[in-house]
Amino acid sequence: MSQTKLTEITVDGSFNRQLNRFSTPFGNMPEELPIEANRYRLIWSAACPWAHRSVIVRKVLGLETTISLGTVSPMRPRLDRVDWEFSLDKNGVDPILKTRYMSEIYFNSDENYSGRPTVPAIVDIKSGKVVNNDYFKLTNYFETVWKPFHKKNAPDLYPVSIRQEIDALNEIIFTDVNNGVYKCGFAQSQKSYEKAYEKLFNRLDELEQRLSKQRFLFGDKITDSDVRLYTTLVRFDAAYFSAFNTNRNLIREFKNLWGYVRDLYQTPGFGDTTDFDAIKRHYHLSITISTDKEEPKVLPKGPEPSLWNTPHNRENLSGQKEKFLIH
Repeated sequence: MSQTKLTEITVDGSFNRQLNRFSTPFGNMPEELPIEANRYRLIWSAACPWAHRSVIVRKVLGLETTISLGTVSPMRPRLDRVDWEFSLDKNGVDPILKTRYMSEIYFNSDENYSGRPTVPAIVDIKSGKVVNNDYFKLTNYFETVWKPFHKKNAPDLYPVSIRQEIDALNEIIFTDVNNGVYKCGFAQSQKSYEKAYEKLFNRLDELEQRLSKQRFLFGDKITDSDVRLYTTLVRFDAAYFSAFNTNRNLIREFKNLWGYVRDLYQTPGFGDTTDFDAIKRHYHLSITISTDKEEPKVLPKGPEPSLWNTPHNRENLSGQKEKFLIH
């Protein structure tokens, strides 16, 4: 059975995210998942930062006609388990996979699956099974082995020349920022919360300084690392600041991080895949940690969305307006 309560809590009250069950890589070797157009469906929720980054890369690289997209609701279904629901689709069923809940797909893939059914998930349309839910590496597969299906002049988000540096920074961003906000929000002891809180803001302070001298994390061009940082920063003020108690600073109180995330938001593939209503509904109204008692909840009215389209002037750091020049 799938989880009825969050079980990813250690003895000291810290949040320890579950491992990904389906991690077979994409590639051209016999033991790898074949690269094939129209065979796979990417399932995401607009609320989920892990899923959002795969959708950004899919759009930026032009894989939209190669890998189809299914969307689950930002609102958790009221069930005796943690799940995602295709309630946004006609009759509440994914039109391609013909399923109502993500758990159905996970159980079809492994009848003994006992973790949370997560997004993003790549589903083999032929079998109706999850073949990869490794959110940490999924964008890298899109950027490399899926290159034969990239659009003409697609940017290189994962250049070989700095790939090791990108991997190293991605690990830091994941541990202290992407997952760091969850370590704050899901902590069940004061000590574990404060430890995660200090790591999160120490890292944001470092990134603020790094971005004072260059437009993006690796200079003048957007890379995979920028995608990963963006999906946390864009949710920060609307969700994490209050819902997860990450309340030392708003992102818009950081001069460089605020300009940086607006720069990305105003880039095709980023802002046009960002849904603030879905984000706020999920984090403020939905069930993210299963509890025995449901309390009345309200949907925050702010922040004001128009702020995201205000001038950022980040191009002054690079002297160019282009963001996707080929490496």
